[in-house]
Amino acid sequence: MIEIRWHGRGGQGAKTAALLLADAAFSTGMYVQGFPEYGPERMGAPITAYNRLDSLPIRVHSNIYDPDIVVVVDESLVGPVDVTAGLKSSGAVIVNTDQTPACVRKLFAGYGGALYAIDARDISLRSMGRNLPNTPLLAAVVKVSGIMEEQDFLDNMKESFAHKFSSKPEVIEGNMNAIREAWRGAILI
Repeated sequence: MIEIRWHGRGGQGAKTAALLLADAAFSTGMYVQGFPEYGPERMGAPITAYNRLDSLPIRVHSNIYDPDIVVVVDESLVGPVDVTAGLKSSGAVIVNTDQTPACVRKLFAGYGGALYAIDARDISLRSMGRNLPNTPLLAAVVKVSGIMEEQDFLDNMKESFAHKFSSKPEVIEGNMNAIREAWRGAILI
């Protein structure tokens, strides 16, 4: 089983990305869970979302306390929120940042596992014209986790976006461009 915890702020798409990841993994025959955890927070307040992905039925129904992968949608949460809490030593962090690798490593001082950086904000601005980091981060998660091959993921997301944005073909192409670029842009630092 692969367990993923997303840290973001309300309105950044962490919940949507977790649900899209669940849909994509489900299409490959995996058993999935994708769910958020938040209370009465407003846009901009910290939220957490989760995924469980497995080839066997998933019988546990709780938050994820020992994730394999942590996704940090908003790097300003590093520090105020212990984003690496419970992260398995064999796990990975994927952080949305435009900082240098040295600066990112300083943010995660004390964490010795795999650390991936991607400038999801820049990718989304160039591909979609808006700051929607969830789409590029979704691609980074699929790449790092290895749950799908790139072409299978691209095909799945094109179909998903075509259904969701049938009246807006320009949105489909922008999202697909973001996914393709993010697949190449997630770097191990």
